Amino acid sequence: MSAAILEAAAWPHRVVPGAADGAVILALHGTGADEHDLLALAELVAPGRPVLSPRGPVKEGHANRWFRRFAEGRFDLPDVERRAGELAAWLDAAKAEHGLAGRKVVALGFSNGANIAAALLLRHPGVLAGAVLLRGQATLDATGATAAGMPVLLVSGAADPIVPARESARLADALRKAGAALDHRVVPADHGLTQQDVALAKAFLA
Repeated sequence: MSAAILEAAAWPHRVVPGAADGAVILALHGTGADEHDLLALAELVAPGRPVLSPRGPVKEGHANRWFRRFAEGRFDLPDVERRAGELAAWLDAAKAEHGLAGRKVVALGFSNGANIAAALLLRHPGVLAGAVLLRGQATLDATGATAAGMPVLLVSGAADPIVPARESARLADALRKAGAALDHRVVPADHGLTQQDVALAKAFLA
């Protein structure tokens, strides 16, 4: 067995076969969920697309996450950097294992998953071809980042008690500074997803 396959197998994940061409969806769940959580959403917003859905490798109690935090909204930024690098390496290995090498990848991330997707965009240019960030907030800044022309949809909830407007605005600012082609929408919702989120994501991915 190759080293790439061993590396991909190190993280529990789901793979959903799909069309033989076009982009692959990288589904990145929120805190407390797992690799099964966003599969139905991925099929709704990108029907027929192949999906790679890994499980976040960090434990907070019994909850899966993508990186450590000290408290709600207070993130361990060096860990964000490190975990983004690990996810980028895992994605290469998983694409090779599942016959998806050379395919473009678009992230579909919710909450903590949106945050790690944004870290990939800001620190690992070329890994993603675009992203849908649902309820994402600021973590890393745009220092040294290059995401020129990268299509990104950020959807924030107007009444989100977990992601204040200032934090989603900081993320939007970082992505714009990095050169992303950002579409930032604010919907009348809290931290939970709505049909409007689904419609926006589907239109963007189409």
